[in-house]
Amino acid sequence: MAGARQARTAADSGDSAPFLNVAHSARGLVWRERLAHVDINRAIMISQRHGLPELLGRVIAARGIGVDDTPVFLDPTLKALMPDPSRLQGMDATAARLADAVQKRESVAIFGDYDVDGACSSALMSRFFAAHDMTSRIYIPDRLFEGYGPNPAAIELLAKDGAQLIVTVDCGTTSHEPLAVAKKLGVDVLVIDHHQADAVLPDVAAVVNPNRQDDLSGLGHLCAAGVVFLVLVGTVRELRRRKHYDGGRAAPDLLQLLDLVALATVCDVVPLQTLNRAYVVKGLQVMKARQNTGLRALFDAAGLDSAPTTYHLGYILGPRINAGGRIGDAALGSRLLSLDDTTDAAKIAETLDRLNRERKTLETQMLEEAMAEADRLVDETPELPLILVGSERWHKGVVGLVASRLTERFHRPSCVIAWAGEGGAKLAEGTGSLRSVGGVDIGGAVRGAVAKGLLKKGGGHAMAAGLTVGRDNVEALKAYLFDALKSSSSRARATASLEIDGALTPSAVNAEFMSLIERAGPYGQGNPQPRFVFPSHRVKFAKVVGEAHVRCALEAGDGTRIDGIAFRAAGQPLGDLLLAANGGMPIHVAGTLKRDTWGGREKIDMMIDDAADPRRQS
Repeated sequence: MAGARQARTAADSGDSAPFLNVAHSARGLVWRERLAHVDINRAIMISQRHGLPELLGRVIAARGIGVDDTPVFLDPTLKALMPDPSRLQGMDATAARLADAVQKRESVAIFGDYDVDGACSSALMSRFFAAHDMTSRIYIPDRLFEGYGPNPAAIELLAKDGAQLIVTVDCGTTSHEPLAVAKKLGVDVLVIDHHQADAVLPDVAAVVNPNRQDDLSGLGHLCAAGVVFLVLVGTVRELRRRKHYDGGRAAPDLLQLLDLVALATVCDVVPLQTLNRAYVVKGLQVMKARQNTGLRALFDAAGLDSAPTTYHLGYILGPRINAGGRIGDAALGSRLLSLDDTTDAAKIAETLDRLNRERKTLETQMLEEAMAEADRLVDETPELPLILVGSERWHKGVVGLVASRLTERFHRPSCVIAWAGEGGAKLAEGTGSLRSVGGVDIGGAVRGAVAKGLLKKGGGHAMAAGLTVGRDNVEALKAYLFDALKSSSSRARATASLEIDGALTPSAVNAEFMSLIERAGPYGQGNPQPRFVFPSHRVKFAKVVGEAHVRCALEAGDGTRIDGIAFRAAGQPLGDLLLAANGGMPIHVAGTLKRDTWGGREKIDMMIDDAADPRRQS
């Protein structure tokens, strides 16, 4: 391919030398070639057996795909990847109870979480019942006043209002006390979740969770909406077995709900592998038709008129849906995704768009304060295993976003706490959100803190967790987390690297090239977007734009250019290097490529992840 080349380093000959010898990038990372030396022959076999260009074979092999698995990887279909729903523990009992509710036309309440996965899961269940001419009630707890998951007061309210069946989605696995209230009141509960589970499950009618300890389905990588979809498939199968759809009744077309599953799968940052890839590929096709009234309204509010991509789901739609739960009405997202009235949808979409702008303002203010405090802490203790910061001025709906930014900047776990309460330190409590890096199990550490009585509430995954802590316990919590994470956090920092798929010049980057690498998509968690280096390119027209972003052009020796942008880089080492190199010595720049349509014309931009001065490498 003209203008493109794979940078051959010592890694290709079995050495572990950094890519382009970059051992000290602007972000403090070592650059490594993603394709390991031992996998080069597999990349060649993938290309030869399946008639693929060498670059695509390398991209596929670098993501751990085998030669025989390549066709399904490139064309992930539900037919090939959908398991029998009954593989999940509790599925048959859940499908039977839902089928009973449909046939008896019971009053059903859906209790969901306030994030995108919870909103999509709730909307999936609501639309399933609507397809059977049933009206269900969605209850989303207020993030600020009720917190995550079922609570006794909400369960009592739903029971009082006549719910005969409560279905919890994206929550409920550890809600023993609240769900015991439902049992006492004679209301059946079904739990459909994906969060990590204790050995003892709630005493309910059934629990479907691929991460429950006795589940051997191997589907623990699904988000909640992905699990809900399997539950709906199992329920329709059960209703067919009961001949419910005989006599002219139409079964719901579940495939048309995959736009919601795809949105949740991308936004919940679960691995885009196996079934999740099929969910997203098919879901994007469904979303392109814009049949979901709420999603269509949200696209319009955001000013999007192009075919949806995983980027749009993760960075345009998702943040707007999340904005309701973070700083507004937590139920707005699920309501939007469930309704079919275009006027109501437009109003809710406009509200979410406005709340998202307000969320950005809050996040910017909080991030400035948190970053300054984190800089001080790391300067004082370079080996700090965890960044823990908090403030009474911070909004607890945005702490997770700030924690993500801190972890990205400092390559170590972060905990951001919003403090609230009156009457002195002993009565105050904080709501915290934690984010981690690969190899550091933050969820396990939080569960350990709960077991030791250091937290009022806490849980999560290896990479993300949440907690509620009393002010008088924060120092003990900090000491416990530091001790629990010290070793793994140190190892993670020592091996922090940026994985590179190859080297390019701007002349190689065209529509044909983009179509080639897009064949291995969709990209996301578990299937990372290919990252390329533009080696020894001059930085032109570098300037700070928008909310602390740095925009520039990269120019090769032959005069060809590509535009690039480094998000949130101003005032950071990456932004400083790009601005300092403006019109000066060539530098290496690494990032991903993105198609963009502006004024009816398509162009390709670079999303800059890192840069390095060749003169400063050892």
